Amino acid sequence: MRKPSAGGLVYSTDTGRMCPGCRRPLPQCCCAANRAASLPQTDGSVRVSRESKGRGGKTVTLVRGLALAPGDLAALAKRLKTACGSGGTVKDGVIEVQGDHCQRLLECLEKEGFTGKRAGG
Repeated sequence: MRKPSAGGLVYSTDTGRMCPGCRRPLPQCCCAANRAASLPQTDGSVRVSRESKGRGGKTVTLVRGLALAPGDLAALAKRLKTACGSGGTVKDGVIEVQGDHCQRLLECLEKEGFTGKRAGG
C-alpha cells in the first residue's frame, strides 16, 4: 500500500517551485526555515566567470557568490542584463548573462557595492 502524502501542489508553471511548509510559491514563502535556507553561505566575494560548455557553443557569463534573497537577486540580474544589453536568467542562485560580459559585469557589481573578482580562464 502507498503511504498517503501531505498533498498539495509541488510545482506549477505559473508560479514556479512551491514551499513544502506553507504551500506558497517560494518568493512569497512565509516559513522562517525556508528563508534561512534560501540564502546561500558565501565567502563574501562575488565571482564572475565565462562558460560555454554544454550550451551549444554559446558563451554565457556567470555571476556566483551573491548572498541575496531570490527577489533581490532577480532585481540585480535585471539591472545587470540591462547594463550589458543582453538576455539572461537566474538559476539556483547564479545569474547567467548571455554573451561574454565579464569586465562590464565586474564594473556594474562594484557600482552596486559588491566586491567581485574574475574566476576561471
